[in-house]
Amino acid sequence: MTITTKEFAAYFDHTLLRPNVVGTEIETLCSEAAEFGFRTVCVNPIWVTHAVSHLEKSGVDVCSVIGFPLGQHARDIKAREAAAAVADGAREIDMVIRLDALLSGDDQTVRDDITAVVEASYPALVKVILETCYLTDELKRHACRLSVEAGAAFVKTSTGFGSGGASVDDIRLMRAEVGTHFGVKASGGIRSYADALALIEAGATRLGASASVSILQEMSSAGS
Repeated sequence: MTITTKEFAAYFDHTLLRPNVVGTEIETLCSEAAEFGFRTVCVNPIWVTHAVSHLEKSGVDVCSVIGFPLGQHARDIKAREAAAAVADGAREIDMVIRLDALLSGDDQTVRDDITAVVEASYPALVKVILETCYLTDELKRHACRLSVEAGAAFVKTSTGFGSGGASVDDIRLMRAEVGTHFGVKASGGIRSYADALALIEAGATRLGASASVSILQEMSSAGS
C-alpha cells in the first residue's frame, strides 16, 4: 500500500481519554494534532470547548465520546450529552453501544439508543463503539447492521477500556458487513506504524490512537 505522510495522518483521531487529564495536556494534544495534520482530537466532553478554542483555523476537528466507557447511561442522558458536546463545537461523536441490550437480543433498545444520539448530534457524525472484545463474530456483524439501520456514520471497535482492542480480523469482518461506503474505525492498542497500516489495509477508514505522534514519526523514519 502506497500512502503519503499527509494522507496517513488524516486517518487519525488523536486521542486522550484518561480520567486524570489536565488542561495543559489537552493543549499539547491540540498542538500535536495541528502540527501533524490529524483528522481530529478525541477528548472527553468536559474538554470540547477547550480543544475547540486551541484548534481554531487549524483544520483539525474535535471528536467527543458519549456514554463512555460503559454505554450504560439512559438514552435521554446520552442524547443530551451528545447535544451538549455538539453545541460546544464537537464535529464528531463516538458513542458506546448498549452492550447489555445487544447481548440480550433486545435489538429495539440498541437501535433506539443509537438513533437518539444520531438525532441529537446532527450535523455531527456518529461512530458506534461496539466493544468487540466482548462479542462473538455474529454479534459483531449484528451490531454493525443495527448501527447502519440507526443512521450512524461509523462503527468502531473499542473504547480502549475493555479487555481487548482493535484487530485486523475484526476490521475485515466489520468492513465486510457494512460495505464500502460506511466508516470503520479501529481503536484500542494501536502502537506502531505496522499496526496502523495493517488495519487500514483491512478496511479501517479511521484510527483512534494515543500513540499517533510516535506512529507518524516511525513512518517518517522508515521512509527516510
